Amino acid sequence: MTLQQFGEAAILGLLEGGTEFIPVSSTGHLLLLQHFFGLEDDSNKTFAILIQFGAILAILSVYFARLWAIAVALPRDPAARRFVIGVLVAFLPAVFIGVLARDFIKGVLFNPFLVCCTLIAGGLVLIVVDGLRLEVRERDATRFPLSMYLKIGIIQCLAMVPGVSRSGATIVGAMLMGADKRSAAEFSFFLAMPTMAGAFAYELLKSYKDLSLSDGALIGVGFLAAFLSGLVVVRLLLDYVSRHGFALFGWWRLVVGSAGLAGLIVFG
Repeated sequence: MTLQQFGEAAILGLLEGGTEFIPVSSTGHLLLLQHFFGLEDDSNKTFAILIQFGAILAILSVYFARLWAIAVALPRDPAARRFVIGVLVAFLPAVFIGVLARDFIKGVLFNPFLVCCTLIAGGLVLIVVDGLRLEVRERDATRFPLSMYLKIGIIQCLAMVPGVSRSGATIVGAMLMGADKRSAAEFSFFLAMPTMAGAFAYELLKSYKDLSLSDGALIGVGFLAAFLSGLVVVRLLLDYVSRHGFALFGWWRLVVGSAGLAGLIVFG
């Protein structure tokens, strides 16, 4: 292990945590950075998935009190039970698709050209949807209809394609179904917890035999960096989108996707 490797792990971790919960595709950003760093082997694809656990802990730490209150209320509160069921219903489609398509996703879809195209397309969608005058029927992420939870979960599966963005797909889907911007973003947080934890656990189960002690050290650095940057983003995002919406993130996607395509043309 070299100081450069630790530096690269820290940069990738900061990028993961900083982009995981905003609709710009953390996986897409990591893949592009790894491509231009020359870090495209399978171990680095695994690294990109495993350091997500730092971002998971960031959101758990911010929402711990609220999650604990829901857990304590489960035996006596039908609304709490209904919300937990709703999150599980939204989570299950990603489990099904993720398990079936893991090898295809890592082997074929982890492609920098595809990432650039999906970043650009997703940016255009985000800008258009953010500018629509949509009817708002839902303002509480814990009280969406069960059918809406399921539909959001199905839409989340689009994010199996790197560059689409898990949070972007769920936020856009929720808004088109009547959620306001804040509750759409907040439900993407709630849904991120089981989805990312499941992806982490499944990838670790599949890859732990191939990981070395040095891999573990680098993953630890990336994990810590992802936790710290994720913590900042989670604390700031809801207030920002409530006031300003998501257009900035759409434009960011257009810039990164276009710059990535230019880089691929010039540098390969």
